[in-house]
Amino acid sequence: MAIDTVPPLINAQLTYLITHSPFPVKVEQMWSGSKNPRLLDRFTLVIPYCLDYIRWDVIYNAMYPLAAPDVIFGPDDESFQPYFGGNEKSSKNGLADWNSKDPARLLALILELRAAYVAYQRRRIGEVDDERLKFEISTLVSREGIEMYMSSINDKPEEVKFAVPLLDIDLNKLVAGSTWRHPQKIRLQVIFPVGKKYSTPPAPRLKLISSAELKALYSIEDFKLPSWLEGMCTAEYLIIVEEMLESQIKNAVSSIETRRKLIMALAPIFGRPIEADPVFCRKATFLASSGVFTFLVHFSLSLQFPKQPPAIILQSSQHFNSYGVPIKSPNLTEYPWSPRWEPSKMADRIFDFLVDESLNFKKYCGQLIQ
Repeated sequence: MAIDTVPPLINAQLTYLITHSPFPVKVEQMWSGSKNPRLLDRFTLVIPYCLDYIRWDVIYNAMYPLAAPDVIFGPDDESFQPYFGGNEKSSKNGLADWNSKDPARLLALILELRAAYVAYQRRRIGEVDDERLKFEISTLVSREGIEMYMSSINDKPEEVKFAVPLLDIDLNKLVAGSTWRHPQKIRLQVIFPVGKKYSTPPAPRLKLISSAELKALYSIEDFKLPSWLEGMCTAEYLIIVEEMLESQIKNAVSSIETRRKLIMALAPIFGRPIEADPVFCRKATFLASSGVFTFLVHFSLSLQFPKQPPAIILQSSQHFNSYGVPIKSPNLTEYPWSPRWEPSKMADRIFDFLVDESLNFKKYCGQLIQ
C-alpha cells in the first residue's frame, strides 16, 4: 500500500518551522498539487495573530523542490501584497534569494510575512475615519508588541481589535525549572466599534487572555477586570490592570513554595513521593498501606491552595475492574481543613482522615469486584 509522503527538502523546512517558531504554528491540512498524488507539497499554516488565527496556504512544487513556495493569504486580505511597492516587485524579501537546502528559510519567510502583516493592519486602521480610534492608537503606539486587526462587512469597517501585551516582565524566568517552550504572555483584547456616531462613546469590549501553559501558574479566569470609567482611554485602563496583575502574579509565584511545603510535610508520614511535580508543586503521589491493603494516594493542589484543600484520589494496587484498570475512589475534598494551619498540621490531619477513609475504600473495592 502506497504511503503519502512529504518531499525531504519540504519536510525539513516544515519541521524546522514547527519546532523553532517563537509562537505555536500548526499545520491544519496537507495535500498534493503534483502529478504524483502521494507527494504532499502543499499545506495550510494556522498562525496566531491578534489573539486569533490567520490561515495561509504554502504552495510548493514537488516536481521542482528547489523552487521557492508561493504563499496564499486569506480571502479577507486580498489587498495584502507585502512584496510589491508600486508596480515593481521588491527584491528585498525572503523569496528573492531562496535556498531550499536551508531548513530555516521557511520560518524566516513566515516571520517576515507576519511582521509585514502587522504593519499592513496598522496602516489600514490608521486610514479609518474615526476620531476616537485615532486617539486610542496615538496613546498606544509606543507600546511594544501590540497587534491590531480590522474586520469589515461589505467592505465597510465594523470593529477594530487590539491585542495589548501586559507586564514588562519575563514570565518564563519567574518560575525556576519551568519547561515552557514558548514565551508566556498575558494580553488584553480591546475591541472598539468604528464608523458609528455616539453621544457618549461606549466602553470597548474587554477580555484578558493568556498563554495556555501559564495556567499551571496562574489562572486569568480568576482575574476580575476593573470597570471602564466614562471618558477613560485604553492607556489609562492598562495602568490599572497591570498593577493588579503584577500583584497577583507575584502571589502566584510565592504560592508555589506554599504548596511545596505541604508536599514536604507529607513525606515524613507517607514516605518519599513516588511521583511529584517539582516545578509548580501541583501534584504528588504516595504509596500507602492499611494492613495488607496497599494503595496510591494522589494529591492535587489547586491554585487556590491553601484556601481550598488538596483533592485526594485513592487508587488500589490490588483491585482492578473488568477492563484491567485499577479501581480509584471518587475525588475526596470534604475533610477537616483550615488554611491557617501549619503544613505539618495539615499533613497530620490528612493522615488521620485517610486512616479511616482507606478502610472505606478497601470495602468499596471489594464490592466492585464481586
